[in-house]
Amino acid sequence: MKPRHLLLITAVTAITISAISATGAWANDRYATRAPVVMSPDLTAPWVTQLQQQRPRYYYPAPSFTRQRYYAPSNTTRRVVTRRAPMTADQPPRYRDVGYRRPVQRATRRPTGEQPQRQMNPIYLPQTVAYKGSHKPGTIVVDTTKRFLYLVEANGKARRYGVGVGKEGFEWKGTNRISRKAQWPDWRPPAEMIAREKEKGRILPVHMEGGPANPLGARALYLGSTLYRIHGTNAPWTIGQAVSSGCIRMRNQDVEDLYERVKIGTRVVVM
Repeated sequence: MKPRHLLLITAVTAITISAISATGAWANDRYATRAPVVMSPDLTAPWVTQLQQQRPRYYYPAPSFTRQRYYAPSNTTRRVVTRRAPMTADQPPRYRDVGYRRPVQRATRRPTGEQPQRQMNPIYLPQTVAYKGSHKPGTIVVDTTKRFLYLVEANGKARRYGVGVGKEGFEWKGTNRISRKAQWPDWRPPAEMIAREKEKGRILPVHMEGGPANPLGARALYLGSTLYRIHGTNAPWTIGQAVSSGCIRMRNQDVEDLYERVKIGTRVVVM
């Protein structure tokens, strides 16, 4: 080894030993007291300015567009709010009106066999009217053209009821007397009616007990020995129409009222 190399090594070793002696042992250096941090009096320094510009961190979704839908009542429009997250006071939400289509309401199907809710013309409701006919008080007069039944009273008055009469081909006119009265009568359709309805695809019973479903209704006034009757009905909306097979039909509450006003032997005139 050359002498100059030896001199260089000796110099480095001396410098290292001097440094260790000046600062203390390396093992105790980490426990040494640190110098205090002195803040710069210049508040416009770059690092101070950056601290003042820090804002609270908002936990919003990723900065992408999201849509929130608010549904209004069916008679108005709805608004779709489109906002960018996070939002600030100087960035209000943007609105756009979207037409609202009212949901389609499906019609409910009427159960099989249920009758439609039809109304009778109020002109056929019972009332007392003036009567100028020639028939004596106590007589029942049926006007098949106007579809009214009159119970003639004294002093030129009559109790008038709306009725249903015989349909085309089953009309009749004549005079007879009430031969029998019955409450909630049973029904025995004649053989001709059973055969006629069978051709139309409708099967009639041979006999039906009296009750709300019985076509003769709540009361029946039989006319002589014929098959014709003044009776109630379970289809009151047919009053004022020509729909029967020749009988005179009334609302149940009307035939009940007439039933209490007349007696067996009362004269009935069908015009």
